[in-house]
Amino acid sequence: MEKVISVSNLYKLYRVGDSCVRALDGVSFEIRKGEFCAIVGTSGSGKSTLLNMLAGLEKPTKGEVVINGCHIEKLGEDELVRFRRENVGFIFQSFHLIGTMNAVENVALPLNFRGEPRKQRMEKADRMLDLVNLSKHKKHMPNQMSGGQQQRVGVARALVTDPKIIFADEPTGNLDSHTSEEVMRLMQRVVREQGRTLVMVTHDDHLAEYADRVFHIIDGKIVKIEENQRKNEKSQEGGLK
Repeated sequence: MEKVISVSNLYKLYRVGDSCVRALDGVSFEIRKGEFCAIVGTSGSGKSTLLNMLAGLEKPTKGEVVINGCHIEKLGEDELVRFRRENVGFIFQSFHLIGTMNAVENVALPLNFRGEPRKQRMEKADRMLDLVNLSKHKKHMPNQMSGGQQQRVGVARALVTDPKIIFADEPTGNLDSHTSEEVMRLMQRVVREQGRTLVMVTHDDHLAEYADRVFHIIDGKIVKIEENQRKNEKSQEGGLK
């Protein structure tokens, strides 16, 4: 299958006082188009640093990050902004919705930066909210929605720009366990039906079971990559409410 992400010999070193901390210590792997991959590790393991490298939010000390054939570690800041705008969608732990905008306006927001006409933006946002089963909540403000509904808005917003890759940083960190399962099933379905590539960072081994492959990271090193045997079983469980 087509490679979307290729990471080679990636290092990130931080100086703390007189000592040097290796946040990433020689990481190498590939992610294929249409995969749902989870990066799992405890706090301080390097998982968030790795996600930031993949998204071009931090520069590596050494190594390569190639996304869709582009060496993003070589891009300048303006080029990185353009690259993220054209290729990447983000799902955040804390939703990051604008409180003065309703659901459809929040979803349409990334399209503003592309200069798309308002009518076109709203039509796309409308379709994305249908996709995540929020047809009845399009005019609701964030404070009128549950945490799970707000995160679905976040998923729709990540999809509205038709990104090649979606990065999710602890996407269920602020949700209860039942709602977390619903959001994970939604994300799994999006990957299956939309052919997206999704890379999720989590500390929760159970949530990682929804992914196709799991990258275990300890002290800045990928110590194990495993195929998930339970993915089909999970995807066949009850549909979204």
